[in-house]
Amino acid sequence: MNKKEVLEIRKQFTPANCAITRICGCYVDHEKEKKLEMKEAFLSLPEEETFKYFDIFKKTLSGSLGKNLMDMEFPLAQEAQGGTQEFLLRLRNSKLQDDDLVEEFYDRVIESFGFQENYYIVLIHAMYDIPGKTSDGFMMEDASDEVYEFILCSLCPVGLSAPGLSYNSEKNSIEDRMRDWVVGMPVSGFLFPAFLDRSTDIHHVLYYAKKAKEIYPELIDAVLGAKIPMTAEMQKEAFHTLIAETLGDSCEYEVVKEIHEQLHEAIEEHAEDAEPLELSKGDIQKMFEKSGVSSACMESFENAYNEVVEKNVSLLAENLTDTKKMEVALPDVVIKVKPERADLVETRVIDGRKYFVIAADGSVEVNGLDVKVKK
Repeated sequence: MNKKEVLEIRKQFTPANCAITRICGCYVDHEKEKKLEMKEAFLSLPEEETFKYFDIFKKTLSGSLGKNLMDMEFPLAQEAQGGTQEFLLRLRNSKLQDDDLVEEFYDRVIESFGFQENYYIVLIHAMYDIPGKTSDGFMMEDASDEVYEFILCSLCPVGLSAPGLSYNSEKNSIEDRMRDWVVGMPVSGFLFPAFLDRSTDIHHVLYYAKKAKEIYPELIDAVLGAKIPMTAEMQKEAFHTLIAETLGDSCEYEVVKEIHEQLHEAIEEHAEDAEPLELSKGDIQKMFEKSGVSSACMESFENAYNEVVEKNVSLLAENLTDTKKMEVALPDVVIKVKPERADLVETRVIDGRKYFVIAADGSVEVNGLDVKVKK
């Protein structure tokens, strides 16, 4: 799914557009015991509650594509009788009216979700009447060819509110605040089927992880059974390994800086694209060559790529670099600079000793205090 498709589904989680037919929930404690279950017609909930649920559902479809939101494909075996995709399809088609199916879904999540605290499983069913689009991109609300029927699962931590003092208006006093259990924003979840090319795609699922480093692979394997793509962290590590193995002893600061500058320029050029920028092996090879990697080093590029990335796998540009800063770390000093001003940091050899030199143009502050630099 691309940015526009994700946004289109997110927009359905409002009172005006709401197409949610049913909501089911299961509160699970840290010992994996079900403490509470609920099932309701969504629109029968109090208005105050629906707004809070909308926030949860929107959060489950938030973050960066390829980092927090990952498009996953089901292996063919999982689409056969008894497979995970086939089970999710039955669950969706039941419109969450089959209690046994819902109960089995809870059990699969509880058995595989490696969350050590209390949490709340939220599962909804919705039917979105997809409006047609004119050739210039305008929605035609009265022209629909398909209804997108989907389920969305959100896994939300439940924790005690912070201790503190509060004002009791009845007693007109300040007193110890009653602590209660609060449902937080989701740490994981998924949308099934995926909404690709503004249409239903039962062969894919969109998975959400609040933290790119915590994707809960056991949950994905047991509940979705989908192929896990390279995570953002794995892609970044693979890219660093690729640079190191390609450059070898020639892994110099100027070359690495130039590679990252090339990445930032490419990301900036494609900032308005709906799809995240993918870099093929050929794209990265050209980037290395343009950054000054020698022909001798490039001879080892292909073998290194096939080993650390895989031959036909592309990488997402935003996963390979920090778009907010460039960081140069020494044992006792860390230099941080905006990516577009990496030119401010240079290397010099003075009296046989290596230095990083930073241009001191403009104002200079030390711990927030304006200072002058001696001429």
